[in-house]
This record gives sequence, C-alpha cells and structure tokens, in this order.
Amino acid sequence: MDVRKTPSLGRVAIFRSPGMGHLIPCVEFAKLLFRRGFSVTLISFTVSSTQSEAEISVLEALPKAINAATLPPPSMNDMAQTSKIGTRLWVAAARSRISLSDLLKDLPPQERLVALVVDLFGIQASEVAQEFDVPCYLFFTTSLLNLRFVLDFPKLDETISGEFRDAKEPIKLPGCLPVRGIDLCDTVQERSDEVYSWYLQFCWRCRNVKSIFVNSFAELEPDVIRALKEDPDLPEIYPVGPLVRSLEDEEMEQWECLRWLDKQPNDSVLFVSFGSGGTLSSAQLQELAMGLEMSEQRFLWVVRSSNEESNSAAFLTVGGGASKAEATFSYLPDGFVSRNLSKGLGFVVASWGPQVRVLSHSATGGFMSHCGWNSTLESLMNGVPIIAWPLYAEQYMNVVMLVEGLRVAIRADAAGEREKGGVVGREAIACAVRALMEGEEGMTMRSRMQGLRAAAKRALGEKGSCREVLLSQISSRTS
Repeated sequence: MDVRKTPSLGRVAIFRSPGMGHLIPCVEFAKLLFRRGFSVTLISFTVSSTQSEAEISVLEALPKAINAATLPPPSMNDMAQTSKIGTRLWVAAARSRISLSDLLKDLPPQERLVALVVDLFGIQASEVAQEFDVPCYLFFTTSLLNLRFVLDFPKLDETISGEFRDAKEPIKLPGCLPVRGIDLCDTVQERSDEVYSWYLQFCWRCRNVKSIFVNSFAELEPDVIRALKEDPDLPEIYPVGPLVRSLEDEEMEQWECLRWLDKQPNDSVLFVSFGSGGTLSSAQLQELAMGLEMSEQRFLWVVRSSNEESNSAAFLTVGGGASKAEATFSYLPDGFVSRNLSKGLGFVVASWGPQVRVLSHSATGGFMSHCGWNSTLESLMNGVPIIAWPLYAEQYMNVVMLVEGLRVAIRADAAGEREKGGVVGREAIACAVRALMEGEEGMTMRSRMQGLRAAAKRALGEKGSCREVLLSQISSRTS
C-alpha cells in the first residue's frame, strides 16, 4: 500500500525522550506507522538548548512525510548539578507538557489527531492525551523482560524490604528468568535516591495506558510475552520489533574503518563499542586496551575519553565531534594505536562509528557491547555473538537474557570484578575475547545467533507477527 496516494487514517503524535537509545526506535516506529497509513509527527523534548550531532543527523534524515518537531527546553535552573540523568529527563518531560499541548493544537486541521504514543520518560504526557480525547499508547523501547519488571515493580516495592541489590534470593517474575537484585536496572538500586521515586511513578503510569507496543518479538522472548498476555490486570501488549536502524539510514560517509574491515578475513574482527552514552574510567580504559592487545585477535574499537564520575557520561552529547584528546587518543597506552595498526590487528575510531555497517560486515565476528537494547537487536539482526559489558540502565537485565537465557553472549567480568566495584583485568578481557573469537563456545553462540537472526527476519516480514498489530490496534480505536 502506497500511503502517499491514499487518505491518511489520521495523525499519530509520538512524544519521545532524548538520547539515541530512544530516538532510533521511535524513528523506526514512526516509519512503520507511516507505512501503515497514518500521518506521523515525531516530537522531541530536550533538557538543554542543544542536541547532539548524532541526534540531529538522524532527525534530518527522516522521510519528508514524517514531521519532526523539537520542543523548547524547559527551565532547569532549580535542578541540582548532581541530579542524575534520569531525574533530569523526568523533570524535563513534566515541564514540557504545556509546550506539547500547544504544539498539538497547531497540527494540520485536515487530519484529526487519533493517538498519542509516548516512550519511557514521555509517559508523563498521558494527561495531554486526555485533553485531546485520544488514547495514549506506550512504545516500550527495550525488552519484554524489562517491561515485565516495570509492570510488576510497584508490587515488588511493597513486598521486598531493604535494597534490591542486597536481596538474598533472585527476583522471580512470571515467564522470566530469575534475576539477581544486583542485576536489576540501576534506577532501583538506592531507595533513597530521587530517581527511585520517579521510576516508581513511571511504573504505575505504564499500567494505565491503552496498549503497549514493545520493541521485541515473540520468538525472542516467548515465555515472557505469553505470561504478559495471560495477565488480566495489564494493558494489551504487542511486540512490534525488532525495529533497528537500516543500512540505508546510516550515513554514507566514507569511513576509513570500513575500508580497513574490507581487508580482513570473514568473522575475524571483534567490534568494541559501548553505545551512544557509555564511558569507562581511565584505569578500565587502560586494562581494556591491553586486554585487546594481549588477545592477539583483530579488533575495531570505537573509543571515547575516560570519565571517572559516570558510566553514562556521553548519553546526551554523543556525536558532538571528537575533542583534540580523542583525535590523538592520548588517553590510551603509549603506542597502542600505531602498534596494533602496524601489525594489522587493531583499528581505533574516536567517539562515534557506523555501527550498523560494522555489524553487518562479513569481517565482523563478535561484538563487545554494553548491551543496550538497540545494540542488542542490531547484533541479533546480523547474527553476531556478544561479549557482554553492561554499564547502566537496564543493561544488566539484558545481559541475563543474553547469557543465561539465549546463550549468545559471555560476560566480560565472569569473576565479578565490576560487581565488587573493581576493574576488569587485562587477562580476563583477553580470555573472553579469545573464547568468543576462536573458541568452540564462540562458534556455538554464533550458530544460535544465526537462528535468532532468521526468526527476527520472519517477524519483520510483511505477514510477520510484528506488522499485523499496528493497523488493527490503533485504527480500531480511532474509527
């Protein structure tokens, strides 16, 4: 169906949170709605007057038929400088509701607003949907496992005493693998932290939307989706993924690292990247560099300068251009870059790289990743097994699924160094890299990943389960 030649089914507004982890799936969801016959407006809120270069480039590449708008940043002068990113985003979303309402009033009058779709932080706009008398849907940008935890968290908050990280028994949720308290998302690890209270509010609100669309698919998490659908107290839940950025959407820039990859044997290169926001301490950066070199395996590393304060320091600034220090890689061991490049073993890229193109390249045989959900799905879509190195948010929960459930990943810190607040040593890193890239375990995981890749392709097919729900669920409520 060419929707450009047919009447629109109405306009859907998507209110999305800052950060590439939210932007990319929301953009892909917008495209999906457009192809199903809806007009779409993608609305972003911000916490500052500037957006990262990476976000701007994605928005500028949107099809002209999808309208994009960015709300003016609300005043945040009363926020403490020490406030965490989650708290700042929650407050910014709340303070952007009036601007959102004003924008929706100015939408083209010939197309009625039929639905408001919100993502994680944008859920505070549910009252705006009531103002316009349209249903509010949640687009959940991560896994069904994490959604199950979100929906059950208010009850867990009441029934489990003390800090979750200190729980003696794993948390058991319907249809899910048991998850240790310390592997739950970092927003619930400190009850006294203000971010805990907003997360609890978010979880309550998720139960009150019309339906929930999830960026996952049934064959990836069959037991979880079954349990969710059998729960009569929950909204309707529909997996619509995996929605990932396509090769066509990624910049066609002539990356030197891709020319280097072209010269490498098939499945021989480990891609190392910690997503759009991940950062490591200087000590960990040094150990990772030496571990990669000790492994004697080929690697392509997207690296940014260290940060001693936060594992997510680049969350709102990624793609802002490499600093002079990043351009010279002065924070890496002396001679590391030139030494490995001259031996043909390693290639280093500053700050940001063409991840989709690297993962789809025939030379890429493994992925050392923070296991953010976008990166997880992109790895899965290309059949690339993972060395799991979670840093923040729900990434530790994703790792539980990948390592213990799907068995397509191994932990970088099998001895629990980071869990104890320490640094993962170079020997452990080298061992993990060799196991993935040349060991029998890595070959087995690669085979399992190929099976999941095939399942994902089926789900994305025109008659796949992920495509059928959108038209029926939204249009049935807007006629």
